[in-house]
Amino acid sequence: MSDELKARRVWDPFVRVFHWSLLACVLLNEFAVDDGETLHQWLGYTALALVGLRIVWGFVGTRHARFADFLPTPRRVLRHVTALFDGQPEHHWGHNPLGALMVFALLTTVIALGLTGWLQTTDAYWGVEWVQELHEALAEGLLWLAGLHAASALVMGRIERTRLIKAMVTGTKERY
Repeated sequence: MSDELKARRVWDPFVRVFHWSLLACVLLNEFAVDDGETLHQWLGYTALALVGLRIVWGFVGTRHARFADFLPTPRRVLRHVTALFDGQPEHHWGHNPLGALMVFALLTTVIALGLTGWLQTTDAYWGVEWVQELHEALAEGLLWLAGLHAASALVMGRIERTRLIKAMVTGTKERY
């Protein structure tokens, strides 16, 4: 395998800083809930701002950061899953279709968390039980999605023979 086929610069600094910053917000917010609402709110607003910036970057950013590069159409997802079950996994320098679905699920969940969190600060929804319960369910769901995301990165890295975790640190995706 030539060097060009073994490694490629994939994740730009913005994507990597976004990824680890969002992770920090989510993890810190797990502990901030009991430490005071102000910290919890600011971490939530920071996460929401990060997602907003990532959405913009998804349209104007570098090649593999753009949503168009990894849009998970039904056809792409089916082809990818079929190839996995056939033991012939496709190689994607950017996100594979299942990874793309996870990206959109995580971004959507953070937006929904931000919206339900903000609603709880308004006069109309202050103390409304269903909004608080939805916010808590979304937070729990985000933790499950993040855990599945991390586990999938490890498993898919082995299946696709790529160093996915290292790529999110260095920006270079390597095949072995």
